[in-house]
Amino acid sequence: SMNCSQAPGFILLGLSRDQERWQPLFSIFLALYLLGLLGNLLLLLAIGADVHLHTPMYFFLSQLSLIDLCFITTTTPKMLETLWTGDGSISFSGCLTQLYFFAVFADMDNLLLAVMAIDRYAAICHPLHYPLLMTSCRCGVLASGSWGVAHCVSLVHTLLISQLFFPNNQEIPHFFCDFGPLLRLSCSNTQLNESLMMALAGVLGLGALLCILSSYGCIFYAVARVSSAQGKRKALATCSSHLSMVLLFYSTVFATYLKPPSSSHSSGEVVAAVMYTLVTPTLNPFIYSLRNKDVKSSLRKFLNMEKSQG
Repeated sequence: SMNCSQAPGFILLGLSRDQERWQPLFSIFLALYLLGLLGNLLLLLAIGADVHLHTPMYFFLSQLSLIDLCFITTTTPKMLETLWTGDGSISFSGCLTQLYFFAVFADMDNLLLAVMAIDRYAAICHPLHYPLLMTSCRCGVLASGSWGVAHCVSLVHTLLISQLFFPNNQEIPHFFCDFGPLLRLSCSNTQLNESLMMALAGVLGLGALLCILSSYGCIFYAVARVSSAQGKRKALATCSSHLSMVLLFYSTVFATYLKPPSSSHSSGEVVAAVMYTLVTPTLNPFIYSLRNKDVKSSLRKFLNMEKSQG
């Protein structure tokens, strides 16, 4: 009965239908976006400029900052445009492009948090063998392997969605093109998409989470055997920032995705999506830099160097 086609345009409804809210929401999210760009960029520059931070832990942290920079830039500019102009229209190719990169960076966040947990496990449970275990070559393989997996998974999902039919100029009750809202709107049978999405999300998400939990199980066991309180504090200090990021990321992602993609839409889902697509990537560099003496001193050196050159 509906006029369906394979490459329709969509209309993103954004965060609110209430026009009075658009301007304050635009101001809040523009400030958050700029803060996220600045925080992640500063952390990248500080790690790159300081030779003392050229270690596996900071290599992975710089990768995370790069991913978070790209992650917030995938969804936020379109959200801001919709709030500013009131026009949420997006082409089918634009929607698929946004969907592809959103999936890549979300999967990378997930995989990299697991890789960082492995790095912390090696550093705390095998400190003497750590330089041999986490060589620059192995770090490169872990990072590039994660990028490869993320791109492959995202490509499979995006190609499958590109084969579906949708109503023309259909409204999407979201601020970006996400899998769930798109599958709910499709005129086609989405069973294959849903099954594959749940299976891959289960393998990647739960696999990474199991990796993090088992790493921290070993870490806490090793720390419990340390006799001095100062030694325990020192060992756990390097993990506290990473644990905060893990809790932030997984709590918001599970709030959104721990159900079949086509099950009914709720406003809580949009709030959770704002949390993990903008708030969490914006907070990550500050969680690390505020709790880490090395990063703080490196940032001070970098900013002083910029001032003296200016």
